[in-house]
Amino acid sequence: MLSADDMRKLGERRWAVPVLAALAAEGGGARFVVLLNRLGCARSALVSTLDHLKRHGWVAHNPGHGHPLRPEYILTEAGTAIALRAQDILGASTELGLGPDAFQRWTLPLASALRPAPLRFTQLKTGLAPATPRALSLTLKQMMAHELVARDIVEDFPPVPLYGLTDRGTQLARAI
Repeated sequence: MLSADDMRKLGERRWAVPVLAALAAEGGGARFVVLLNRLGCARSALVSTLDHLKRHGWVAHNPGHGHPLRPEYILTEAGTAIALRAQDILGASTELGLGPDAFQRWTLPLASALRPAPLRFTQLKTGLAPATPRALSLTLKQMMAHELVARDIVEDFPPVPLYGLTDRGTQLARAI
């Protein structure tokens, strides 16, 4: 299980999960060009994602390989555990037909928070403290559009909206 902090770090870059999964599939390391061709993302997006992963200590330059203009990236010890989980997340998202654009910064933490039981918006806001209400609202709308989250209204006074995972959302949350 990923920690809440690790989920936030993974969510900060759209291509973090696919890059880590690709590095794990390549046996723990790959050249920049191989990653670029395999993922089909923009060069600037890959550079930004690799810098982000290096900053968090999950990826490093392979010191014993290659030319500085043709770098190879390897998983660190901490990155290996995260990369295995990233492979599971990528596998689940592929089964669900979700691309990298389906994941916003708070998608993974939100799916994890909703896994035990449906919650009210204020409970989500409290549990995912650094997230702004706008960010949570946009992420919930996107997850509802991908049929990962359902919004139910409990008849009370005043009516209470509850957000819970659908079967598709539960499949993604299990991978996390």
